[in-house]
Amino acid sequence: MAGLLGVSACGGDKPAGQATGGGETKAATTEVEVFSWWTGPGEADGLKAMREIFEKQNPNLKFLDAAVAGGSGDKAKALLQTKLQGGEPPDSFQGHAGAELQGYIKAGQLEDLTSLYDELKLKDVFPAQLVEQLSVEGKIYSVPVNIHRSNILWFNPGVLKEAGVAGAPKTIDEFIAALGKVKAKGKVPLSIGSEWTVTHLLENVLLGSLGTDAYNGLFKPGANWGAPEVTKALENFKTIMSFAGDPQDDWQPAAKQVADGQAAFNIMGDWAYGYFHNPPDGGLGKTSKTDFDWAPAPGTEGTYLWLSDSFTLPKGAKNREGALAWLKVAASKEGQDAFNPKKGSIPARKDADASLYTDYLADALKDWSGNKLAGSIQHGVSVSQPWLTAINEQVGLFLGTKDVAALQKGLADAATANAQ
Repeated sequence: MAGLLGVSACGGDKPAGQATGGGETKAATTEVEVFSWWTGPGEADGLKAMREIFEKQNPNLKFLDAAVAGGSGDKAKALLQTKLQGGEPPDSFQGHAGAELQGYIKAGQLEDLTSLYDELKLKDVFPAQLVEQLSVEGKIYSVPVNIHRSNILWFNPGVLKEAGVAGAPKTIDEFIAALGKVKAKGKVPLSIGSEWTVTHLLENVLLGSLGTDAYNGLFKPGANWGAPEVTKALENFKTIMSFAGDPQDDWQPAAKQVADGQAAFNIMGDWAYGYFHNPPDGGLGKTSKTDFDWAPAPGTEGTYLWLSDSFTLPKGAKNREGALAWLKVAASKEGQDAFNPKKGSIPARKDADASLYTDYLADALKDWSGNKLAGSIQHGVSVSQPWLTAINEQVGLFLGTKDVAALQKGLADAATANAQ
């Protein structure tokens, strides 16, 4: 899980917008373009909360929200590549911590933010393990604003009770049995969204079938994706997918099927909590433990399948000083405590106000400190962007063919071509 987040060198002590030489720079009066994929309920609310802090602290700067819709950022990343290749980078863009940023770093498209880490003493407030995973050859290229958990099973207690399922299934076999019971009652056993949510499901089934060490081993050079235990995991994936309902447009409508009692289960990251829980102007306004509940995805209890959203400083940013001002808010205790409770994530900082993190988020804080760690595939920790693209292509083909052998060969070929 090569770490690839970072903050910019040249933070300095001068306020954002002040010129490096004499006189003033345009940065004091220009827009700061922040590129993300946070457009849905919960995530957009969290971004708005950080934006308000930014604008209060930097009254001469105008925040330009350049968010592109589409869960997990697939559409945003495609547009971002076009902007970067065209020499028109945003001032800062969202990226997942881990291997996802490798391509940008190797292409020389990101500034080293180690000086900003030193200026803000971020190595003292971020967990040492996280800093280590963010570092690439001793440099850091992004600022993490949160920690998310990928391996969460969301479920509707009423639907489970109606189907005679006593509680959240703890193993893959128990999960498959529960899906069958729900199907017999005429409800959707498992809701899914667009194609990326199926890759998200796949990483959870791989972890739940293989265990933490074997799962993490898949991303090391020479890993055997053709092993019998991987075959078994992919057979489990095929069986589970046979209980999936009609694909929804994205993760939110799939999650809503659970909250509304139309579906029993949904495996999604913990950003879904903000969507379930937040008031109706930014979420569904549902009651936890009644309208929805959660547990580790089947077979993954004791492991935190993690990812982290971060922001970068692209080389050639039009408003570099404004971007640095944004990164300082993203890194701050105030910014992270404003953002994460609404987003449905926990802070990357160790000194955040724990009283703000209740209900599901209290569970997440506790588990993050004591669980084993595994890196998400879909969300950029364990695989590079080209590797993820190859995996998503194989998942897309599998949705049409349901051919486990072809899927396994495709995944093995992707690993051979991309593992380093």
